[in-house]
Amino acid sequence: MEQDLHNLFQFPTTVEDVISSIIVAFICGVMIAIFYKLTYRGAGYPQTFLYSLITLAMVTTIVIMVIGNNLARAFGLVGAMSIIRFRTAVKETQDIMFIFYALAIGMTCGVRLFDIAIAATLLIGIILLIITKTNLVFERRSKYLLQFHYTFTNEEKTPAYLAVLKKFCKNNRLINSKTLGDTDNMELSYYVELRNVKNSNQLLRELKNSNGVTHAHLFFEDERL
Repeated sequence: MEQDLHNLFQFPTTVEDVISSIIVAFICGVMIAIFYKLTYRGAGYPQTFLYSLITLAMVTTIVIMVIGNNLARAFGLVGAMSIIRFRTAVKETQDIMFIFYALAIGMTCGVRLFDIAIAATLLIGIILLIITKTNLVFERRSKYLLQFHYTFTNEEKTPAYLAVLKKFCKNNRLINSKTLGDTDNMELSYYVELRNVKNSNQLLRELKNSNGVTHAHLFFEDERL
């Protein structure tokens, strides 16, 4: 009886087990990061978040392997990790979902259910990809509010920024213009429909490099890019 209780709270782990579990968690984490990149609906995905998803899967694997079936370790790790405070606000609900996605796969790798981990990573990722690409649930966001400052000059008949809007936007419509002080500087607001949402950062860069344009911003649902 005493030996049975002793075995209950022991989790035999070899170096090979640890290495193989971390490798599988790394592979699954990379796949999760790729699916995040393919399904992300914002104007530009954060590179550091992709690295965090991969690391999260591996770290969770280590935590699960350390805990094993030892209740004392479990309560100890819960107490130790409760002191961690996360200061970064998560804006997208999709990010929260992918965090739990990586956590679940990391836990699966931690208990060495590699077939389930790989199969679940691929199945969930493919389902998310199909939903995103087919707009099965919602339409892809492509309409934005573009605001920038423009200084009119008598030298150019056609503003240079119009060529940039034509290059990156399917449609654009001026909705508001106002003067800034007593100068020729104006704030212009356009509703734009982007040809490719992923090129929004390039749109802002080329717009700011246009003659007379400063302080360019792109908004969607009160978010600024």
